[in-house]
Amino acid sequence: MEATAHGGVLRYFGELPDPRSGNHIPHKLQDMIVIALLAIICGADGWVQIELWGKCKQKWLSSFLDLPSGIPSHDTFGRVFSRLDPQALERCFLAWMSSVVKLSAGRLVAIDGKAIRRSFEHGSG
Repeated sequence: MEATAHGGVLRYFGELPDPRSGNHIPHKLQDMIVIALLAIICGADGWVQIELWGKCKQKWLSSFLDLPSGIPSHDTFGRVFSRLDPQALERCFLAWMSSVVKLSAGRLVAIDGKAIRRSFEHGSG
């Protein structure tokens, strides 16, 4: 399941041009995108929190990401994302979101587990 989810995300971000050049790029762009997306979905707000989330989930992330140099620092996330082409990133993100809408048949998908924990208002049915 995890590999399928990972592959699905990368199918849409695989064409995103990597703005970095040089012989030694320690962190894969695709790994950084997946970490950032997952961290933001989980409530991370900024590069420091994305790095912290990644470090807390590194064992799990390494089960489906390469992470050749571990989790990137918040400075690395900021530097790389600031150099990405915003229009290309937007196209990739919108294509991914469109696929999620198709997969869910337009239904709302709860990602925070509140419905499962029955935290909704009981008085309204």
